Amino acid sequence: MLVLAICCMSLLIVSLDTTALNVALPDIRADFDASVSGLQWVVDAYALVLAALLMLSGSTADRLGRRRVFRWGLTLFVAGSLLCSLAPGLGWLVAARALQAVGGSMLNPVAMSIITNTFTEPRERARAIGVWGGVVGISMAAGPLLGGLLVDASGWQAIFWVNVPVGLAALLLTTLFVPESRAPRARRVDPVGQLLMAGLLGSLTYGIIESPHSGFTSPLVLGCLTAALACLVALPVYESRRAEPLIDPRFFRSVPFSGATLTAVCAFAALGGFLFVTSLYLQEVRGMSALRTGLCMLPMAAMTLVCAPLSGRLVGTRGPRLPLLVAGAGTAAAGVLLARTTSADVSLWVLFAGYVLFGVGFGLVNAPITNTAVSGMPRAQAGVAAAVASTSRQVGSSLGVAVIGAVMAAGGVGTGGAGGVHDAAGFQDAERTAWWIISACGLAVLLLGVLTTGRWARATAQRAAHLLDESGELTRHQAAERSNSGTAAG
Repeated sequence: MLVLAICCMSLLIVSLDTTALNVALPDIRADFDASVSGLQWVVDAYALVLAALLMLSGSTADRLGRRRVFRWGLTLFVAGSLLCSLAPGLGWLVAARALQAVGGSMLNPVAMSIITNTFTEPRERARAIGVWGGVVGISMAAGPLLGGLLVDASGWQAIFWVNVPVGLAALLLTTLFVPESRAPRARRVDPVGQLLMAGLLGSLTYGIIESPHSGFTSPLVLGCLTAALACLVALPVYESRRAEPLIDPRFFRSVPFSGATLTAVCAFAALGGFLFVTSLYLQEVRGMSALRTGLCMLPMAAMTLVCAPLSGRLVGTRGPRLPLLVAGAGTAAAGVLLARTTSADVSLWVLFAGYVLFGVGFGLVNAPITNTAVSGMPRAQAGVAAAVASTSRQVGSSLGVAVIGAVMAAGGVGTGGAGGVHDAAGFQDAERTAWWIISACGLAVLLLGVLTTGRWARATAQRAAHLLDESGELTRHQAAERSNSGTAAG
């Protein structure tokens, strides 16, 4: 359990940083006279770099040692947090967030790989993943409130200071108590696959964020979307021809694994959009302070805290179907309710009801995503499988902020820090659209839960795992033959 606690500390600082930062966006906007797209980049610079490097970090940890890479990640994340707090301008803050993300990419997927290799019994692993999901709830409960307190007391920079003592404590405990582990056979680096992944995520998100300002049909946006499409086509073609790809396309022959990947994108797109639009609405439309904003978001966070460990137990005893169905329904219902109540004077009780529904949905969705991603896959590739799930989360989060931020920028949010909302009616229309998008994400989770948890889906997972195991044995046999041939030649 100590190893689980140490791994959860890394999740805590990353999640706290994300949720607290959203509460601070209006203050960052005012300090740096930032546009909405500038605020999007403060959030998405982290999510993009993290998503681009998660696969590399997972396979590197399997190769070089999970504890070693985990410690590197903690060190870089703490250093990036310090630089964020000292940033003199928006560009410097975005760059420091990118450095944070380099460290963050070595934390959550590697920690999940450590947990997967520590808790090998399925029910124990499901419960451990439920605890892991509960930490997300704790960070959501504490993040907005802590962020509001820090912003009101010391400014937005204080949000990044919190990461330093927690990160250093986790680094010390990791050194003392976490055992080293690695995959039985090292996987080779795949630089071309890594570049294609980064190109896909970067060009897609950049094009979405810049579309309200440059125009969707502008050469810049069309060029970005074309580049993203080219990378999307080239990535599976190239990876299928490699003996040791960055992303093994055969993983996706498992319908539950593919469903978990798409579910993660949809669920975290909803979360990223929820945090972004809620913070702007409460502070810039309703005129709340950062602290009051954090307090208003507590119902969502509290329900996530309650439902995450419950979801882990449900997955362990009844499988992923029920949590996914309830999660999708809760998220969709929250989006519908809030889309119909976007005025500045709507009752806080109506908002709280929507936030509770969203918290139930998000709290239940995390455990089935993670458990499905790593269950049934060869343990030697646990780091890669966990990294796919984590990458999907970050892709969803960055796309959620990019899409909903673009919708809000096209509405009534001004371009300057002091400008606030220039067109209240336009802002409300944009906010309504944002909530309908979040509702659509919930419906997608519900549909995926139905399609990917049946008997046929489980059969595809067994076939995919068997194929990956056979492939691994063949590759190990070939490597041994090459080694023996070299020895004989010598």
